[in-house]
Amino acid sequence: MRGIAGTQTRGLPVGARLDCIDNTGAKIIEIIMVPKYHGTARRYPAAGVGDTIIVSVKKGTPEMRRKILPAVIVRQRRAFLRADGTRVQFEDNAAVIMLPTGETKGSMIKGPVAREAAERWPRIAATASTIV
Repeated sequence: MRGIAGTQTRGLPVGARLDCIDNTGAKIIEIIMVPKYHGTARRYPAAGVGDTIIVSVKKGTPEMRRKILPAVIVRQRRAFLRADGTRVQFEDNAAVIMLPTGETKGSMIKGPVAREAAERWPRIAATASTIV
């Protein structure tokens, strides 16, 4: 799985809770690890839009709860700068659960998806209803 571009603002540290916006049965997920993160001493690993994360399902259907799964962040509250100079900020933090192969686990994504995540993950772009 690929990571995010180096200039992306990482707005979600380990321990952050996000909405799961697909139809896998998970509702609230928590970041437990950011793979391929190379930070600084004593700094919490953090992730941004389009980044791969490892999550634990906190709320959802009984068969989904307490599962450890890979996911991709598709929205973040923290504002980030695009290459054309526009600043983008969403009203919530959201992610989509993935399979290790890069496919989305669910068949539907609710709400808008950031263009940065859609460009990096073709399956998210194909499933998303709105790309912002």
